[in-house]
Amino acid sequence: MGRWSEAKVIGVATDPSSLAAARKLASPGPWSETGSNDTLVWGKCQGSGKTPYQVSVDVAAPAYRCSCPSRKFPCKHALALLLMWAREEMADGGAETAAFAEEWASQRADRTAAKEKRQSEQPADPAAQAKRLADRMSLMDAGMADFARWLTDLVRTGLAAAHTQPYAWWDGAAGRLVDAQLPGLAEQVRAMGSEVHGRADWAEHLLYRSGRWWAMTKAWSKREELAPPELADLRAALGWTTPSADVQAAEALPGPWLVLGAHRGDDGRLQQQRTWLRGPDGTVVMVLDFAAQGQALATPQLAGALLDVPIARYPGSEPRRAMFTGPISPRGLSDGLGAGCSVADALAMEAAAVSLSPWRQRHPVVFGGVRLFPGGHGWLRDGAGDALPLLDAPVASLLAQTGGHPVHLFGELEDGRVRPLSVVVDGAVVTP
Repeated sequence: MGRWSEAKVIGVATDPSSLAAARKLASPGPWSETGSNDTLVWGKCQGSGKTPYQVSVDVAAPAYRCSCPSRKFPCKHALALLLMWAREEMADGGAETAAFAEEWASQRADRTAAKEKRQSEQPADPAAQAKRLADRMSLMDAGMADFARWLTDLVRTGLAAAHTQPYAWWDGAAGRLVDAQLPGLAEQVRAMGSEVHGRADWAEHLLYRSGRWWAMTKAWSKREELAPPELADLRAALGWTTPSADVQAAEALPGPWLVLGAHRGDDGRLQQQRTWLRGPDGTVVMVLDFAAQGQALATPQLAGALLDVPIARYPGSEPRRAMFTGPISPRGLSDGLGAGCSVADALAMEAAAVSLSPWRQRHPVVFGGVRLFPGGHGWLRDGAGDALPLLDAPVASLLAQTGGHPVHLFGELEDGRVRPLSVVVDGAVVTP
């Protein structure tokens, strides 16, 4: 495995604060027992406690482990170790791998072997599978019928009454949906318990979501009439996952894939990472990764990178979720994101996508020649004067990067707002 560049190390940082903290630690002073081989980089970093933190990085996977209490992967210690390794400033402890790094690598290899063994086992008895499917469908039918009654009561008593309900009221409805094996819908209802108290536009937001939930109950009752992509979208929105083995069996699309941008989220219980990619024929896909708290998410790909890797897509309408089906081989960096569109064109594309998949919550868009402005949470305005508010945006950083000049920007269009994920500045794709 070749030595990483400093830019690649920067690209795997979860946030600017982790990277800033790592830079302060990226010097030999606090480090001991450092070393590397073809796949591993390791070392011990002295923190504020008596015992130094044990840091191991698998640069082939990539994967990270540190004995510090941080929930970030990679943490500041792993990033600092990688920065020293990339700069060739790390003391070489010799050819022998440290015991703690060797043990971690061995445990990972054992888990991978066990997973491959499970996947290679014979499938379950078809009759038993059919019975489990019938039982689940029965549970889901009952759960959707109960949810339809709950929605009817919500509308009958009025949105103002729902606004006064405690979080436990929403959580109770979500719990019944989980019991009915409808976890995706349950998560939406649970989140609404916080949103109705935290959003100024809570009434409009609740009305919109309630309408969509009601449409879900009607679509589920007529699922036999839906086209395969429509049914796949509905199932995904309700939380019915497609086995990865079924996706891997589908036709794989070759690269190179341009990394448009990525977003990481954390609701306190589950970490999520969305990575948007565009293929050579213009096909846009989203790679979705999950990890429980305390576990490592997949390493984020650098925005603007070109990846040689085959990709298989989940069923559904475009743009579809996808997964990597082979090793990722970086080809280089792109100097742009391709042609951009106006705000009016973006809204028209969103409307067309919603007409095909009304359950979709966000839409990928490359805007062309837009300027960024302060005010509220920030604004994006195109050459025609049309504007959209920004969502979850580091406005000060974006203004500093763009200098008020028109730029190409990639982001997620969600609820009439844009979440910026990458921007082209001086011929380079950078993250805000």
